[in-house]
Parts: sequence; C-alpha cells; structure tokens
Amino acid sequence: MRTLILLGVCIILVPIVVLSGEPATDVDRYWPQWRGPQATGVAPNANPPVEWSQDKNIRWKLDVPGSGHATPIVWENQIFVLTAIETDKTAETTPSDDHLPAWRRGRGNQPENVLHFAVLAIDRKNGTVSWQRVAREELPHEGTHGTGSWASNSAVTDGEHLYAYFGSRGLYCYDLQGNLKWEKDLGDMRTRHSFGEGSSPALHGDKLVINWDHEGQSFIITLDKNSGKEIWRKKRDERTSWSTPLVVEHQGKPQVIVSATNRVRGYDLETGDLIWECGGMTVNAIPSPVYSDGIVYVTSGYRGSSLKAIRLADAKGDITDTDAVIWEHNRDTPYVPSPLLYKDAIYFLKVNKEILSCFNAKTGEKYYSQKRLEGIKGVYASPVGAADRVYFVGRNGVSVVIKHGPEFEVLATNTLDDGFDASPAIVDDEIYLRGREYLYCISRD
Repeated sequence: MRTLILLGVCIILVPIVVLSGEPATDVDRYWPQWRGPQATGVAPNANPPVEWSQDKNIRWKLDVPGSGHATPIVWENQIFVLTAIETDKTAETTPSDDHLPAWRRGRGNQPENVLHFAVLAIDRKNGTVSWQRVAREELPHEGTHGTGSWASNSAVTDGEHLYAYFGSRGLYCYDLQGNLKWEKDLGDMRTRHSFGEGSSPALHGDKLVINWDHEGQSFIITLDKNSGKEIWRKKRDERTSWSTPLVVEHQGKPQVIVSATNRVRGYDLETGDLIWECGGMTVNAIPSPVYSDGIVYVTSGYRGSSLKAIRLADAKGDITDTDAVIWEHNRDTPYVPSPLLYKDAIYFLKVNKEILSCFNAKTGEKYYSQKRLEGIKGVYASPVGAADRVYFVGRNGVSVVIKHGPEFEVLATNTLDDGFDASPAIVDDEIYLRGREYLYCISRD
C-alpha cells in the first residue's frame, strides 16, 4: 500500500487516460501516482545513477517537516510530498476507545499532540519548498503501527490538480499552485489493531477510486475528480486491508482491481458492478496489484504466502481454482512491499526481508529465489526499475541496485545516513528518496 506499517499503495495531459501496463506519452516521464506512471514500479524512460553516497551524486536534500511514508509524486518541475507534522497543541478531548472491544484498546502508536496534515510542493531543481498547505489540523482518532505514519497514503496528480489523500483526515483537491478546489470527508476508519492507514487513491479519466477496507462496514467508492461528488459506492465483505486499487483497460472497458484478504475482485469502473472475484490473499493484504499484457498479479505474505497470476480474458464470476489463475506461487511473497513488474519479469521480496525472488511473469518460471540483498536490513519500500536496473531501498539506509534479467547480478550497494520506509520515485536521471529525516534528489554530479 501504497508504505503503510506499514506503508502504507494515471495520468496524461487533459483528457487524462492512463492505461496501467500500456504505453503512454508524456506521462512516462514523470511519477504521477503510487507505483509510477504505469502502476508497475517502472520508470520506462529514466536513467538514474547506479551509485551514490553522502558525498556522491546527491544534488540536494531537504529536511522535510513531520513524518510520512507516502511516496513523492512528481510532475514537471514539482515534487509533492504528504506529511504529518506534530504541533505543540494539545487536544481539548482525547479520542476514546471505550467503544472498542478489549483486545483492540490501546493498540498502536498514538501522538500526544495535534497534527498538521500537510502538503508540500518542492522545486525539483533546487529542493526548495514552493508552497505548503495544511489540509487539516487534528488529533487522530486512533494510532498507527509503531513503525507506521499518519501520512502513508500517496497523492496522485493528473498534471492539472493534485489529489492529496490522508484517509480518515479526508481527500483534498488542489491546483498545482496550491489553491484548494474541493475536499471530501469519508469518515473515520477503524483499522485492525490500530495499525494505521495506507491505501492510496487511483485515478482514471475523470474518476477517483478509493478503497475503504476496515473493521467497520468496508466499501469501495468512486468520485468525480472535478467536484468530489460520489459516483458509486459498493459495500465489501472485508476486514482491514492496505492495498491500493488498480485501474486497467481490458477489452475496451476500464475495470478496478482490488486485492484483499477474503477476495480479490474486479469491478466495472463505470457502474461498480462486480465482474469477477477470486479466493483472496493472506491476512493483512497490503501489496498493490500490478498488470501487463492482460494478466494481473496479486501478492501478500503475512501468516502465509500467496502470488496469483490472473488472465483477465478468462475472469468472469468466481474464478477461484479455475484456469483463469494461470499460475501461482506460495512461498517467500511480500507482506508490505509491492512487487515490481518489469518487462517479462516479476520481482518480489520475502515478507519485509531483504530476500529476493524473480520469476517469468507470463509463465511462472523461476529465474531465481532466496537471493539475499547484502547490507539491507528490513524493507518496507517497494522496488522500482529503470534502465534495465532494479533498485531496492532498506529501512537501515542501505540501497542495492541489481541488473534486470534472469540472472542475479548486484551492480552497486549504496548507503545514506538515514532510514527509508517510503517507496522511491524515478524521473529522468533522478531518484527521489524520502527518508525519515530528508528528501534526497539523487542525480549524477
């Protein structure tokens, strides 16, 4: 999602139509949404550095106020970052959990003071803040996981507006100069064990899609991007999940694919009608689906392992244990990081560990598995790909770059004095890494 615990997890110039997994135009230059221009984790036209350190290939770094696991969103010369900034204000009343069952009370990390849920626009050239807006001032009604944040949902842009999403704190539409156009409050989410929130919005054409799986009545909702007006809403039989919806074009019609614990489902984007469903993922579904060439891939890895490759041409009704699932794998799949779908290969990590597998995406053939990314200790950030390279960023500040392909080959190991939970963004010859302390622009000196 989307970094959530937890990490949390679409655009051309107007009119906006981005087909996940298919070629686009100018949008491929930027990073307009969670998981990049095609929602696969790949920057198809970029060529960033392979090596960096504290004193090498760092163009600039910015001390970002507050904290958050939302990935940086990049459009033209602007970077957008969502963050939660603790103030010195104390709330007049403290959120009560008396209504919760005993096993859920007191779970999660809770701030002592009111937070500012803020949007920052940053100049790509020099790392200065162009504008900053506080979307909401609030003491969260519940906590997050001890390693989570209150700004884990990533924003999305269509090149004209930024849709900044803070989950229970609302959805905000700004123009790219920072003027608020509309806002939408969907209520308060009650997450499992107060682990926090992390699913990001998906944008397709004039529609925004938000998944709201929690411990209350779960639902999926589609809004008009121009007004925030609700278009349709469907109830879901799910507990908390953190996966970001994926919108794809299949046989001329857009559909929304959502991964979750009970069921993986495909909905008609126009009507919200259920097209297909499949036996679901493990508990606490977090990784986002990825898609290419008619096949969608879903993964999860908490208290079990699951990877399913689903051919959409055969996906109608209940496809559990049918030929629509063309291959599956039940070992070493990710808990928090989403998979990377790069050309003919799908890369995924084991749980939140630095143990890597790579498979042929179409056939399920194992290229390699259980390869250790030496130096990294723990991974929440999702891997990204560019220029026939794959980039992994660890929670301990170590990054490993490998060669894309069926053979495991390490190209570089890089270290910064920071820790990374947010997923990277890649644009042109630059990598943007959001650390716990700084936002880094990594580019050739």
